[in-house]
Amino acid sequence: SIVIKAIVLVRAHRDLLSEVADQLIALDEVTEVHFVAGRYDLVATLRAHDDESFADVVTHGMLTIEGIRSSETLISIRSLPSD
Repeated sequence: SIVIKAIVLVRAHRDLLSEVADQLIALDEVTEVHFVAGRYDLVATLRAHDDESFADVVTHGMLTIEGIRSSETLISIRSLPSD
């Protein structure tokens, strides 16, 4: 089966940061959420089994979370295993 892997960079309102992270990790396709320093506040990794479920989690899941100011989605085209 096809698996789409993506990394989502999230800018969130500071006072809602924990709530945004909790709502992200509650989505079935989201595998990890990291609090980060820099231009973004959170980094989420996600996996979807096809284009339709990927689009659904982004448009009906992530984009409806209150507190997300903006996001950038990076779709993985290849990954290398860690040691």
